[in-house]
This record gives sequence, C-alpha cells and structure tokens, in this order.
Amino acid sequence: MKFLADEFDVAVIGAGHAGIEAGLAAARLGCKTAVFTINLDAVGNCPCNPSIGGTAKGHLVREIDALGGEMGKAADECFLQSRMLNRGKGPAVHSLRAQIDRRKYSDRMKHTLEQQENLQLRQAEITELEKADNGKWLLTTRLEAQYLAKTVILATGTYLGGKIYVGDVSYESGPDGMFPSKYLPESLEKMGMMIRRFKTGTPARVLKSSIHFDGLEEQSGDDPVVPFSYDTETPGKNQVKCYVSWTNENTKKIILDNIHRSPMYSGKIEGIGPRYCPSIEDKIVRFSNKERHQLFIEPCGMNTEEMYLQGMSSSLPEDVQIQFYHSIKGLENCIVMRPAYAIEYFCADPVQMNRTLEFRDFDGLYGAGQFNGSSGYEEAAAQGLVAGINAARKVQNLEPLILDRASSYIGTLIDDLVTKGCNDPYRMMTSRSEYRLILRQDNADTRLTPIGRKIGLISDSRWERFNNKQLLIKKETERVRKTVILPGEELNRILRENNTSEVTTGIRLIDLLKRPELSYSKLKNIDTDRPDIDANILEQVEIEIKYEGYIKRQLSIVEQVRKLEKNILPSDLDYAKIEGLRLEAREKLNKVRPENIGQASRISGVSPADISVLVIYLSTLKNKKSEVQ
Repeated sequence: MKFLADEFDVAVIGAGHAGIEAGLAAARLGCKTAVFTINLDAVGNCPCNPSIGGTAKGHLVREIDALGGEMGKAADECFLQSRMLNRGKGPAVHSLRAQIDRRKYSDRMKHTLEQQENLQLRQAEITELEKADNGKWLLTTRLEAQYLAKTVILATGTYLGGKIYVGDVSYESGPDGMFPSKYLPESLEKMGMMIRRFKTGTPARVLKSSIHFDGLEEQSGDDPVVPFSYDTETPGKNQVKCYVSWTNENTKKIILDNIHRSPMYSGKIEGIGPRYCPSIEDKIVRFSNKERHQLFIEPCGMNTEEMYLQGMSSSLPEDVQIQFYHSIKGLENCIVMRPAYAIEYFCADPVQMNRTLEFRDFDGLYGAGQFNGSSGYEEAAAQGLVAGINAARKVQNLEPLILDRASSYIGTLIDDLVTKGCNDPYRMMTSRSEYRLILRQDNADTRLTPIGRKIGLISDSRWERFNNKQLLIKKETERVRKTVILPGEELNRILRENNTSEVTTGIRLIDLLKRPELSYSKLKNIDTDRPDIDANILEQVEIEIKYEGYIKRQLSIVEQVRKLEKNILPSDLDYAKIEGLRLEAREKLNKVRPENIGQASRISGVSPADISVLVIYLSTLKNKKSEVQ
C-alpha cells in the first residue's frame, strides 16, 4: 500500500558523481535534501576507470572545487598516484590526473553525505515520477513509499534501463552487477520526455600476481604532488606505479577472427557508444592500419589485488577476451577477475534543458551527468553541482546560476549539451573551448571562487585564503614589473645557456620572463629579491606575463560575445513565424529555444544570416514596445 513517507525541498535520484555534488550543494545551501540510490554500497562508485581528472577533466575538477564542490577534496584524500599531463605543451592544456583507491573514494563520499546537515541518504529505487496536484513532484519507490519534493534532479548514470552485454549474453543490470532502474524510464516517457539509448563499456580487472611486470614500461607519479583542491594544504605521497603495454598483430587477429561475436557488430546493441573512448574491437576495426594500441595497467586500490586495463574496454565474449589479453606482453598468464562488458542505458536529449539544467517543459525537474548524455565522472560531477545549486536557488526564489563559455569548462560543457545536443556520449576536451588560454586549471579559483562565495558554498576561512593569494599574485606581478636586472656575466651566462640574446643594459624582470626560453626557475640566481611564496602563485604570474598579449585578445573576443548574450530571446517565441529564417534554422531554434542571440549563434544549422534576421527581429520588437509605452 502506498504511503507518504516524507517531503523535501530537493530530491536527487542517483548517488553517483552527479548525485553526490547535487545533493551536497543543495543541502549546504540550506535546503532539506534527499539523495536516493538503488544500493548504498554504490555511492560514489567508479565502475570504470579508478581515476579522477585527465586532459580537460582535471580542469573540471579544479572548477568544481573552486565553486565549493567535493570531488577535488575527495580525490586528494584517496589518490594513489598523481601526475600532471601534457607538461610538454602549453599551460592551457596542463591537466591533473590522479589514480585513486576506488573503495576508499566511495566510502569517503558516502560518509560525507551521511554527515551532511539537511541531507538524508536513502536506499530506494524510484520507479515513478509525476506531478502532484499541489504542483510538487511525487516520487514513488519500488516498496511503495512516496515522497513529495519541490524540485527533483535526475542523476541516474548508467542505471536507467541498464543492460549488460558480453558476447551473446545480455541481461538487465546496472554497473558492477547492481540492480538497474527498471521502471523509471517508462514513467519519464509517459511524461513526454525525449529519452534515447546510449552505450558505454568498461575493461576487465585482472589479478595483480598473475601479471608479469618485468619489461613493462613504468609510470611513476610526480614529485612534488599537485593537489586538486585549493583546500588541500599538505598533499599526500605517491604510493603506487602504473604500467604500459601494447597490443600486437596476434591481438588484432584474435579480435578480427571473432568480431562477428561482438554485440556491437552483430547488431544486438542499439545504443550509441562513445566516440572518444571506443572499445578495443572498435579501435582495431576503425584504425585497421595501426600496428598496435596502447593500454595502461593500473591499480584499483591499496587493499585489493585488482588491476584495471585502461584502453581495453570490450563487449566480446569472455573466452575471446581471455585469448586476446593473453596475447599482450605482461598479460600472458593473467587471471581475469572481472571480464569487460558493455552497458546500454537510457538518457535524455539535453536540448530539452536550459543552461540551468532545468527541463524547459517540466518545471522544477533537472538533469545531470550521464542522464544528460555525457560520459565521465568529472563531467557528471560538474553538472551535478550546477543542478544542485540551481534546484536550491529555485526553491529559495533566487536568480539561477548560469556559467557561460568564457567563465569555465563547466559553462562550455553545459552550453554544448543544451545548445548543440550530443549524438554520442559527450566527453570534455580542451579543444571544445574557444577560450582555452583564459580557462586554465591554475586560475580556476580566480575565475570561480568569487561566484562560489556569492552563492554560499565557500567558507569564511577559505575566502580569506583566496583573498590573500590574490593579493600575493598582485604584489608579485607589480614586483616583476618594477624590478630591473643589471647587466653582468651571470645574467648573460644564463641567457647564452638558454639560447636567448644577451643584454648590455639593465632589463626589467618582466621582459626576461616574457622570453619563451626563460622562466622563474632559470632566473632564480639573479632574482635575489624574490619573496618566499608558493610555487603555484609564481606559476600563475609567469603564465599571465608570458601570454599577456594572447590573453588580452581572448578577453576582447569574450566581451564581444557577451554583448550578444545580452540580447535575450523571449522564451515563447515561435521561430516558424519569423520571416527570413531558413527552414532548418526555424526547426532547430524551436527545438533548442535559445535564451539569447549568443546561444542561438552556436546552434548547428543556424547561419550568420539567420542571426542577422534574429537581431533585426529583436530590434523591431523593442521598438514596438517603446512605442506602446
């Protein structure tokens, strides 16, 4: 018999990376919040790669932390090995990545939710979602308990109608053998929501003692360790090594000989898979001329012997998997503890949402994470944080948080999803941002911590540390502008050794730092008045100096784009009735319903000519309103 169990301001369905950030944000902003999960043991689970960060993803984690989110802090507490990727490239693409202890991370996140004031963590499968007569959302569990909520966040991950595929075998399941969310998809479709099937996969886990590590390339962590969180004052130490191996022609032959047994190629899997993280059989077919493919052998935790084979996701049968793993150097006798699998699941078309992540046609309903068509823990957490903030602010009748593309990778991620949509699982990459040079991970706090403070997620102590850091950056920038280095043998020796021209007169320190061949570290011996300040501050000052001209140009473009963003489009505008718009533009604009001219200009199929028509139309509307007034 159904019964009303409780009422909440914000209800979050799902306790993965999106659900965690959503629930914590809403509760920390003062809302009575519930987070529902099918299994409490799966809170914060990492069913795929046991790592946080990576190219562009490290930027997202830093931004989550700068706004007051939890992922960076948890990753710092649970990491096994930390590395800064892309150090050989420019600072815009430097990205932090940490191998984590997945069980410790899960336990830490679960305990954080349990201890959070205003938050209740509940094990329950939500089977039905509908609007109650009083305008609130009514959630029904499989055990027939019912909950009322003013706002709801769908963060269902790959559980929503989840189905596992391994060769010819398929069965309903969530990740890691958990129950799927079986009945909720039908309820969402009944509401009129557009949902579709996507697919992702995860590699096998193998027994550490069965791997031959001799002869494999070792990957060690960085020293010193750079933390994700600006709150982490004393980062831990690297505890493990990772290893690199390669597939070969024999691996390729085994896979191609059995490709007909892959559900991806036999037509069993209907869902669309990730373009940028393909299965090993997909790599072999798509890149048929490539002789070998790299894989990384990484630990899953300190208290487990499971090793993760990054780059080797597959849906081939278990017997075929064992064959091709055994063809790889170091894995000749490996014991497969968990075979690889593909998982198919339901997700929403994100063009149904505003940049707040609220559905346009379902008041008070938000989406976050893989439910929105994205892939990755970091992308999920970023959306969860924004959805949680906006759900809370809606309850409190406050203006929503909208991050634009020039403010953050989070803003880019959300704008891409709700404006352009996605035909396959969306993955964040630095190339997706046109403002990479100003959206670096080193300055995430400068960009976003004032926003987090204004919202209410940054504590007094952290705000004080942030302001002190900004003051030190300002003072150091002023110092290098004023400091003059006199000519001398030591200075010219440094210049000769670094293949840059010598000087005969005094030169400002800032002009030396602008030279691409030089850096703070190389000028240490002649920069005798340098204060003893954190290396991260010096890094940020140096980047801003070296790229000053490029940064100014990007900021100028940002201002131009933001002028377009100020041209607000009426939410009820019927684009089919606007003369001069092409048919494709009318259809796309009516589907996405952009909030402003800037967003409209980024919709695929909307041309510059269409934007000109919209600008003229808006101007005409404003003139008519002025005449009436």
